[in-house]
Amino acid sequence: MSEKGKILLVEDDLNLGFVIKDNLEGLNYSVEWATKGNDGLQKALKNTYDIAILDVMLPKLGGFEIAEELVQLKPDLPFIFLTAKSLIEDKVKGLKLGQDYLTKPFEFPELAARIENILKSNNHSEQIDKKHFKIGKYEFDYVNQYLELNSVQKKLTKKEADLLRLLCLHMNEVMQREFALKSIWGNDDYFNGRSMDVFISRLRKYLKEDENIQLINVHGVGFKLAVKE
Repeated sequence: MSEKGKILLVEDDLNLGFVIKDNLEGLNYSVEWATKGNDGLQKALKNTYDIAILDVMLPKLGGFEIAEELVQLKPDLPFIFLTAKSLIEDKVKGLKLGQDYLTKPFEFPELAARIENILKSNNHSEQIDKKHFKIGKYEFDYVNQYLELNSVQKKLTKKEADLLRLLCLHMNEVMQREFALKSIWGNDDYFNGRSMDVFISRLRKYLKEDENIQLINVHGVGFKLAVKE
């Protein structure tokens, strides 16, 4: 079985770090582990990784500080924050710097699912034109924010276009609700969730002219843009 990806883990808790590393390697990831922030930053700058997992509460150089450096020096490296902090301002800061945020204690399958979701999204981004998408009979122009069917264009709002692009990048797969909310709205609170439901309904209406397209609500998980060949 081929390697699924190379991960940088920066975690000073030896027991937790060992468990995370051991379990990720059991899923066929390659993991390099640093227990100090400075060491983690140097590894990130010198080597190539698919994703970094950063503990926020590190002595001297914490996860947020590492991330601020990486955003400037390695902007293509995605990362997930692990922390005992649960204050909303810390969550917002983490989401602005990275792609995801996981509060301790957590279950390992949740961390694994988040890693896989981010890596899958990045792989789709590399393989699919980020500007133009084919959705059944529709053409979707993300940059100019419109859907086109039979030479008729439907102008989209920025959030409609952002949400449809995420769905396209996960076409025929389940896109996690929480991932979409954090990516587009910044957090996954109740009110943003209701807002996203409205946007999903709008997109479903826009795409209804092609019977081979379904925008499915996968209860408790997320949404799936299913397109029959």
